Amino acid sequence: MTSLPFALLMESLGIAPNASLHGYAIDSMLEMLHWFMLILFVGWGSFYFYTLWRFQKKRSPKANYVGTTSHLPTKLEGGVIVLEVVLLMAFAAPIWAARVDQFPSGPDVTHLSAVGQQFLWNFHYTGPDGKYGHRDVSLVSSSNQLGLDRSDPDAADDLTAIGEMHLPVNKPCIVDVMSKDVIHDFCIPNMRVAQDAIPGSIIPLWFIPVKTGTYEIVCAQLCGNNHSLMKGTLVVEDEASYKKWFDETAKLSGAKIVEGKPVSDATTTDSAAGVAANR
Repeated sequence: MTSLPFALLMESLGIAPNASLHGYAIDSMLEMLHWFMLILFVGWGSFYFYTLWRFQKKRSPKANYVGTTSHLPTKLEGGVIVLEVVLLMAFAAPIWAARVDQFPSGPDVTHLSAVGQQFLWNFHYTGPDGKYGHRDVSLVSSSNQLGLDRSDPDAADDLTAIGEMHLPVNKPCIVDVMSKDVIHDFCIPNMRVAQDAIPGSIIPLWFIPVKTGTYEIVCAQLCGNNHSLMKGTLVVEDEASYKKWFDETAKLSGAKIVEGKPVSDATTTDSAAGVAANR
């Protein structure tokens, strides 16, 4: 599925275009809810103005203390309740269950952490081993915001980045959301995902990006005076571009192993290749 067949209201409301696989289901549900609420608004509004006209003093100079004897209003209210239950159980609940109970697995999954702090986002990717390296608060510095212990073997191939998150298109990712200080909210509107970042808690979310491009990451929870400046960037790209970014950024962030080789060896090989190309 690449587009919504019926998204007139969503487009007119200026909602950020969807770029994730599950987002289409969320947008469809929101579209139905907006149309449902519009129908209710027109219906009840029309009924309200009808009663103003029907029971004005000129038409009903004498009060009627019996009231209506029709059961139509009760039936209409019952129909509204039934429709709301259907929307909740048939659409909202299954979508939510998929988000919290059906996490992807396998070699194609990109696994990373998003760590909020006033007022920026830190990202920590596992390397090919799929394991996070140890983090120690005593190692936190301006150049090592997460306190990653590079002496830990599991951290040898890890990547850390500030403010910029990259993902390969059409592949699932799991983001472990956490915070270093106060409560934040990791939100990517175009991916239809948002999750509170709570100190002391690690809360995962997942999604599959289906459109390449650059998207905004924001904090959706008031977290201090510069809350509005707490933004990041998500870049969704093809597999080759993602791998190139990962390897280059891993070297810059202090990884000791890139592409299965020690960084010194990989750097020497790259330099030799560059010299050969210039000859």
